[in-house]
Amino acid sequence: MKRLLHVNGAPVVDDRNILSAGPRGPALLQDVWLLEKLAHFGQELIPERRMHARGAGAFGRFTLTHSLARHSRARLFANVGQQTEVFVRFSTANGERGAADAERDIRGFAIKFYTEEGNWDLVGQNTPVFYLRDPLRFPDLSHAMRRDPRSHLPSARNRWELLSTLPEALHQLTHLMGDRGLPASYRHMHGYGGHTYSLYDSANRRSWVKFTWRSQQGLRHFSDAEAATVMAQDRDAAQRDLFDAIERGDFPRWTLYVQLMSERQAAVSLFNPFDLTQVWPRALFPLIEVGELELNRNPDNYFADVEQAAFSPAHVVPGLGFSPDKMLQARLFAYGEAQRYRLGVNYHQVPVNAPRCPFHCHHRDGAMRVDGNPGAQPQAGLDWGGREQAEPPLPLGGAAARWDHRVEVDDQAQPRALFQLMTREERRRLFDNTARSLREASAEARQRHIEHCSLADQAYGAGVAAALARLD
Repeated sequence: MKRLLHVNGAPVVDDRNILSAGPRGPALLQDVWLLEKLAHFGQELIPERRMHARGAGAFGRFTLTHSLARHSRARLFANVGQQTEVFVRFSTANGERGAADAERDIRGFAIKFYTEEGNWDLVGQNTPVFYLRDPLRFPDLSHAMRRDPRSHLPSARNRWELLSTLPEALHQLTHLMGDRGLPASYRHMHGYGGHTYSLYDSANRRSWVKFTWRSQQGLRHFSDAEAATVMAQDRDAAQRDLFDAIERGDFPRWTLYVQLMSERQAAVSLFNPFDLTQVWPRALFPLIEVGELELNRNPDNYFADVEQAAFSPAHVVPGLGFSPDKMLQARLFAYGEAQRYRLGVNYHQVPVNAPRCPFHCHHRDGAMRVDGNPGAQPQAGLDWGGREQAEPPLPLGGAAARWDHRVEVDDQAQPRALFQLMTREERRRLFDNTARSLREASAEARQRHIEHCSLADQAYGAGVAAALARLD
């Protein structure tokens, strides 16, 4: 049995009785174990993630089944059969750390690839689109989704007061209020990178790319009534399902697909390929199989790996890059900044976040620097032997200007297409789910959203209006 020690390595004399001046005397300040234990307990919580606080995670591997070497010089995409260690974190978007798993909400789907060239973070979710294309509104959206500042209760009214003013949100809302808004487990949902990224080949030629994960377990979803029953019985249902499946050897798997678009195709595209509220039509840009993701090991300690896991879309490797997607551009800063606030400026040294390949960089000092800092290397410059790697500049083009993101964009076409693919029963559930959520909203917010639905399809708007009338 291991001995109980203080943080300085000295033995703990007694972990059951405090040091005091007799049975009726006060506790003594010199009981340093009491002080250390209480002080650590009072400060052992770290700031909660602002979004995606409620999560589960596991380790596994990505196996390449079809080479992408023609399009990307990233080594993990080079040789069929090559395996890359990964860590995946699933989450609900808006729930706090102690929230229930079975809420109608977006699910986060974040993958950290420990490649031989560094870590690549593909930070996505279980729907292919998002509410916004302009990042200026994201803090407003987050605030609207959180608890009411006066009552500190969830407020559908607050959510819809904002969402009903965002025509571009209808595509995401049609996914969220449909069946896929309530996956039965993390294993039974697809994942999407969402944003458009870039691939660079060995000659620095660029292609645009979108990433899609398709669950090999199939899709399963709860109705609102089923979810209410699950939450009453087990608030940790999705966490438990993932953990238990891996423990019994029923390893969940997903197939990775990409959609590719050339720069020439992007230049003549009738839709904006960098718009996060829109998908690329698969008839024009078909899914191309790339590899398989398998999760096969639960973390030994939840806090060490799942809670401290830090993802950022800014983390790419040679052969991968970004796009003019404005939401992506904002996330390149916001995610790293959130992790520096939550875990500290040296969050990349936490084992779950550290690259598996040899690495060094110019970063110095900061709280919890534990890697040598980095020794006697000069403070700046490249005279210590570091090598820069050139990448082609990203052509954004044009002078900077304020951008009206709704000009010449059809915010109804893709929600219309999604709605028209639904069966009669799927439409009925969409209407009922939307109406239940809208019930607390103001009359003005209800009407705005019904108008958005009607612009997509008259039957969509009429169905939501009729469902609301039945509830009233």
